[in-house]
Amino acid sequence: MPPAKKKKPTPAEIKSFEEMNPGEKVAHEILDTFADLKPSVQQIMQADLSDTQRHTAISSFRDALGTIGNPFRDPRYAIANCGPDDRS
Repeated sequence: MPPAKKKKPTPAEIKSFEEMNPGEKVAHEILDTFADLKPSVQQIMQADLSDTQRHTAISSFRDALGTIGNPFRDPRYAIANCGPDDRS
């Protein structure tokens, strides 16, 4: 059986922490603590959002992790409720 192919790292995975934007830093911090949340974090980080919206969504998701029943624990809810698009 051939060895499994390694997945190409995303830009956030090859940047140093200092080079990351605020949303990438929050995502990195979440994954350092909760590696099993990678699919949810990726869903937010890959959504068609502005940097500000992405930071809001990932921060809301992170802040909700300690609260059972908080709707922001669902990445779809965090994405849908991240505020207006500020891209011009």
